[in-house]
Amino acid sequence: MKVATPEEIELRKKRGVLERLRNRLVIREEEITELRAELEQFEAQYTMEVGRLYHELDEVEAEIAEEEVKLNPEDEEIKKRAEEARKRAEDSADALDEENWQACTHKWNPTTEARKAYYNLAKIIHPDLAVDNEERERRHGLMAQLNDAYSEGDQKLLNKLVEEYRDSPELVNGDSVGDELVRVIRQVHQVTRRLKELREEHLEIELSELFVLREKVRAEQLEGRNLLSQMAERTRTQIKKANRRLSNLRNIVEAEERDPEERFGLNVSAFR
Repeated sequence: MKVATPEEIELRKKRGVLERLRNRLVIREEEITELRAELEQFEAQYTMEVGRLYHELDEVEAEIAEEEVKLNPEDEEIKKRAEEARKRAEDSADALDEENWQACTHKWNPTTEARKAYYNLAKIIHPDLAVDNEERERRHGLMAQLNDAYSEGDQKLLNKLVEEYRDSPELVNGDSVGDELVRVIRQVHQVTRRLKELREEHLEIELSELFVLREKVRAEQLEGRNLLSQMAERTRTQIKKANRRLSNLRNIVEAEERDPEERFGLNVSAFR
């Protein structure tokens, strides 16, 4: 019976460690992919129900500020406020991009088969298992395809990716025991580093305003309340008040422009 060398014993141990880390890494990658997809879906829902109303309110507030400038054309502070209000309205308009509206119609719900396909293939092609930069770049492209297919629920593409890389030549290990030991040690280091990055990313997401809002919405749902609907209703009320104020200001501006004409027969616009 052949006695294993110290290198072979160590290699066996490292392979065990690497396998456990790989499994953990794939689970963490799947979790972060799911979280991103869920937040994108929530953001689209928020935009549909509340964000568009905020933009409408910003637009009315900008128009109010611009009417105030007409009443006080020499006041630099009022001009500045009007410019800022218009900028806010433009920014909120930019936020209402077409992608958010389309995303809201997509219900992300991965099947058990999709999860299994993702898990098995990610263990093979993950970039942090590469041994050189060229291979890493290629793996990044493959991993991006895999993540896109998974988050979009494209089962056909997932199956295709699995079939293409299930028997990939890169899975065949060669060279000496020492070389393989070094390769595995580096892979353990890479996977450990990636796990740390994922923890940091997950923490960053949990601290984001979008995530915090989603958690508040979920908590309200458990109490039988719809926070987004409440926010939307409050914003509609604000829009109504702002529109009344805008209408009053326009009447005042119109009256001021008309009054000199009625009294003196002057065309005020000719002096502006």
